[in-house]
Amino acid sequence: MTQGFVAQYAAEAAMQIDGVAELVPSFAVALKEKAGVVHEGKGVRVVFGQTRNDIASITVYPVVFFGKIIPEVAWNIQERVKEDVETFTGLNVESVDVYVCGVKEPEEEEETDGGEEDE
Repeated sequence: MTQGFVAQYAAEAAMQIDGVAELVPSFAVALKEKAGVVHEGKGVRVVFGQTRNDIASITVYPVVFFGKIIPEVAWNIQERVKEDVETFTGLNVESVDVYVCGVKEPEEEEETDGGEEDE
């Protein structure tokens, strides 16, 4: 099992969380992409245990929508990523760290929420 394979599951799980706008690739991934290397799990870093390959530590780099409670979004990311990766890969996820890289204004949500014009 490769780090990219696990990172892809983690990225998909993180993107399912309400409030996550996108995931930002880490600096190392951004450099690899500029060099033409395709990276499967953008915005996620996976490190396997030094003594055992069935243990993983995962770091997620999300951008959160403005108005969402950041600690709540981060907690939900941690829970979902741990659960999904353990379920689908059989790995023991030792930790899920979340480093929020920014806040983004919602684009379409703001326009549809104002809605008493249909009366």
